[in-house]
Amino acid sequence: MSSMPSPMSPIPPLNTNTHYHDNSIIDGLVLPLVGHCFHCGDPVPQPPFYSNILGQSREMCCMGCQLASQSIVEAGLEQYYLDRSEINRTASLPTQMTRLEAYDHDEIKSQFVYVQDGMSVAELSVNNLRCAACTWLIESRLDELDGIDKCQVNLTNQRMRVIWDESKLPISRILAVINEIGYEAKPYRQDTHEAMLARHNNQMLIRLGIAALGSMQAMMYAVAIYFGEYSDMLIFQRDFLRWVSLFVSTPVFFYAGIPFFTSAWSAIRARQVNMDVPVSIALIVTFFASLFATITGQGETYYDSVSMFIFFLLAGRYIEHNARLKAATMANDLVVVEPVLVQKIAEDKDAAESILQLLEKNAFKQESAESTNQLGDVSVSGAVNRISNKPNSQNTASATPNFTQSMDANIFTLTSRIAQDWQQTRQQRLTITNTKDKAKEKQMVTAHSLQVGDIIMVEAGSEIISDGILLSPSATVSQSLLTGEGDLISKAQGDYIVGGAQNDSQPFEMLVTALPEDSQIGLIDRLMNRAMSEKPKLAQQADKLARWFVARILVLSVLVFIGWYIVDPSQAVWATVAVLVATCPCALSLATPIALTVSTNRLASYGFLTTRGHTLQTLAEITHVAFDKTGTLTYGKPNLLNIELLAANDVTTDTNDEKDSLLAIAAALEVGSRHPIAHALLTAAYQLHLPATQVLQHYPAGGVEAMIDGMLYRIGHVDFALDKMNNVANVDNDLMIDLVAERASSAVVLSCQKDESITWQALACFYFNDKVRDSVQSMLDSLKALGIEPIMLTGDPSSQALEMANNLGMQSAYNGLSPMDKVNHIQQLQAQGAVVLMVGDGINDAPVLAAADVSTSIAGAADLAQVSSDSIILNGQIEAIIAAKRIADKTKRIIKQNLRWALIYNSSVLIPAALGYVPPWLAAIGMSLSSLFVVLNALRLKRA
Repeated sequence: MSSMPSPMSPIPPLNTNTHYHDNSIIDGLVLPLVGHCFHCGDPVPQPPFYSNILGQSREMCCMGCQLASQSIVEAGLEQYYLDRSEINRTASLPTQMTRLEAYDHDEIKSQFVYVQDGMSVAELSVNNLRCAACTWLIESRLDELDGIDKCQVNLTNQRMRVIWDESKLPISRILAVINEIGYEAKPYRQDTHEAMLARHNNQMLIRLGIAALGSMQAMMYAVAIYFGEYSDMLIFQRDFLRWVSLFVSTPVFFYAGIPFFTSAWSAIRARQVNMDVPVSIALIVTFFASLFATITGQGETYYDSVSMFIFFLLAGRYIEHNARLKAATMANDLVVVEPVLVQKIAEDKDAAESILQLLEKNAFKQESAESTNQLGDVSVSGAVNRISNKPNSQNTASATPNFTQSMDANIFTLTSRIAQDWQQTRQQRLTITNTKDKAKEKQMVTAHSLQVGDIIMVEAGSEIISDGILLSPSATVSQSLLTGEGDLISKAQGDYIVGGAQNDSQPFEMLVTALPEDSQIGLIDRLMNRAMSEKPKLAQQADKLARWFVARILVLSVLVFIGWYIVDPSQAVWATVAVLVATCPCALSLATPIALTVSTNRLASYGFLTTRGHTLQTLAEITHVAFDKTGTLTYGKPNLLNIELLAANDVTTDTNDEKDSLLAIAAALEVGSRHPIAHALLTAAYQLHLPATQVLQHYPAGGVEAMIDGMLYRIGHVDFALDKMNNVANVDNDLMIDLVAERASSAVVLSCQKDESITWQALACFYFNDKVRDSVQSMLDSLKALGIEPIMLTGDPSSQALEMANNLGMQSAYNGLSPMDKVNHIQQLQAQGAVVLMVGDGINDAPVLAAADVSTSIAGAADLAQVSSDSIILNGQIEAIIAAKRIADKTKRIIKQNLRWALIYNSSVLIPAALGYVPPWLAAIGMSLSSLFVVLNALRLKRA
């Protein structure tokens, strides 16, 4: 029970007179003193800890030595114990272990590990991936480790994504396990990843060149031998040509063929099989059978077959590798590569910390409000406070609060004050900084070393690498990369700046509020990586089928060898080799991943970003598309149509002046809000003087309340404005809002509370119209032509919403729905066998997006951190849904074509190969051509 030494048992001193177990050195292994730790040499407690090393259970003094020794063993570095000359707690560990443990340091780890839902996530580059079995081998090996939540390896782009509990497992252990099974994994960076792929490509090209030269020479000598059989060639001449053939084939076999052998050996060590196992068996059997024939002078030699086999395999894989590389890099232009250097001019950690604290507080309020929000999409300004994360969502955002998530009035007030303070003290701060360091004002730092709280200068025309707040008086930026909108956006002092945007005006200064990897453009990259890593069921089934096929091939080849050995022993080896080669399911393993990669990147070129692996497969099966209204079918940018005065008007007051006065009050209440209604009011009042507000408060799903000149005002939907929810009796309780008569899509009411009474008086009603997107009608018509039924599910209670749906030709439309009502509608359709695509705004519709079979959201730059849908339309073009459906359908057809071709080829070639009609070199050509056909067929999706 206790792991500590007994106090009654004295610890023997460490000296050279103490006897060792048996001999001090056995076969180069230095053993510890009796009762001492095998790893460090310290005395062991009773009972001791144990670790299995070099096939025996060894005593350990503590859990630290036990874990260290297990890490060395699991990393495949047991040779360390054979190589050491002494046992010492300060003895250096293997170089590889030391190198991998460097990744456990926080400074290094922060560059490629981020937090998602309490788990650590890392993006890694993996070298030497050759087939689907390689990806399965890594995934299955890591899944055995305690602490691994999910591991997803992408064969096409040679990358992997691992999610794990860092309290149970360090990242160095994960990298060591990957190295142990024969693959090299490193933290992903776009520049180093591309360099790794280019280096791998060059190595393949060199091996291919050697194989080409060797196969040509071997074939030339083989032709002479074949003709010599019919022209009475002397035996010594034949043997001479065989030895020369061996000479030219040896570098082909031992150098060009090495990738096949190492891959097969790694799989066998892990007690698994991959595509290279039957290939390696065929090569080894053929080469050494030919070598035996050459030495003994009996039997036939097939050096030409070995060389040509390796050449054709390498040629096929080289073409396939380049095709996959091209497919994997198609979407690189969608993500901004961080600039190497950034100009840092100062820092204000306290200001950044105060912003982040307020963001956390605000996010907590919003999350609490979400649980009580049942009013759906009612168009009120209070709806801005409904932004929250689903408890069960796979949020890809960092644990660090994002500045763009919840920009309410309190935060805007704080950021404006921070920006103003910076401008007032800027010169003084820079003077103090320059006194300490003359070069400090022009200090250039790397993007990775940038910290929250740094103040940086963004030059005109350069990319903005991180989120932050604008400290300069004004700026003009373009967010076309994030939203697809080419219009320039004017930013005022204190406004947020989104990472990934571009500075299109004069240089400006900004306070960094998020690390570059946590910015919006960094989030886009993570979403794409997640989609590329996840495998749909179809891909998983294909991988499983390929592994099943390999195992059966090995069994079948044994049966073929036995059968031929009984019938004609001279043909047993070559028939077996032909079966191993011709039926290798390389094409089967490539059929699905290459098609998914090409189609995913093709969708990205349309601005349709898939964030889940199943998206394409499910899109091909949809029968219904459900749309939200506000911000989805409409632009989500309402315009103020009319102001209806509701209070008794003083005859001495001009009506227009009264409207302007009330508009100014309404706009003042909305300062700092990001809701579309607030934006419309502030735009309409941009030339008016806005009164100061006090005690401003947002009410979730209601509106805004504030004190102006000693009077309490409210703006929001009519029930909130007149406090009907608390059954307060008001003279305006019978107020009716006629949206149809005003041809409006939404309205809010401004009210006030006079004379400290509890009653509220309606002052004005503001009517808004949100224009339907230009491409909606054609998109709906295209859906109907495909036999897909469009449905509208909106929280807007007005009849105007139903009229809009009718004008668009939608037969099914439901208004006034709460979030749960929308979920119920989706579930009812699913119960009838429908496959539903839900299209929403990515924030307010989180429950229904999760309930649908597949979902997409039309998201702006400030929304991305909250998106939990299966896909995102980045450019605001809703017609991308039609392109997505078309590409999904074509992807499904091509995957089926590829699988059908692979199965037909492997099945049809099996019998001729087993009967001895297919020579090994022809089997290699057939296997390479089948894989090439699958790749080229998938590349047709580039034109979808």
